[in-house]
Amino acid sequence: MNMTQKMTAEFIGTLWLVLGGCGSAVLAAAFPEVGIGLLGVALAFGLTVLTMAFAIGHISGCHLNPAVSIGLWAGGRFPASELLPYIVAQVAGAIVGAGALYLIATGQDGFALSAGFASNGYGEHSPGGYSLTAALICEIVMTMFFLIIILGATDSRAPKGFAPIAIGFGLTLVHLISIPVTNTSVNPARSTGQALFVGDWAISQLWLFWLAPIVGAIIAGVIYKVFDAKE
Repeated sequence: MNMTQKMTAEFIGTLWLVLGGCGSAVLAAAFPEVGIGLLGVALAFGLTVLTMAFAIGHISGCHLNPAVSIGLWAGGRFPASELLPYIVAQVAGAIVGAGALYLIATGQDGFALSAGFASNGYGEHSPGGYSLTAALICEIVMTMFFLIIILGATDSRAPKGFAPIAIGFGLTLVHLISIPVTNTSVNPARSTGQALFVGDWAISQLWLFWLAPIVGAIIAGVIYKVFDAKE
């Protein structure tokens, strides 16, 4: 596949992740009487990755996340020369996805960005009121384990054909654990798309949701190299 095909796949896939995951949080989480709640939102994020892994995995690898691309690079699975194009495509897809979600959400009377628009935050903007330190540790650790799942599931020694399932359910579990802490990022592109629409506090706190996932992803890449080391 050429780079244009890969970037297009990453753009579409990340758009779907934001529309499916953040869309479920904004539109369906608290919908009267049939709201899907935390469990539903967590599952929605997992399903976006699972479905796109089958749809575009053979085209771009279905990263949908700058931290994933960087973690795969750190683990020796992805060339540095493709990092920037992938990240640009992922962030662009997330912004367009957030834009589409905004157009849908504003079709309801009473919609307000002040409700958060599924943005990530800490302190008073954490769903559970968790501190900056708690949010930083949570995002690093959750991203680290998410990348270990990805690196392991896509290893040539792993059972074939099951990687999308393991990765999708891995992301679901990450959300089940960390939605109360940060609204779950583990993905700088996903955080950026929502923050640009919310502005204000979401922009000022966005640094954490770039730094922590990237650190966690690099740690995972380094750790997984131990499993790849020759005896």
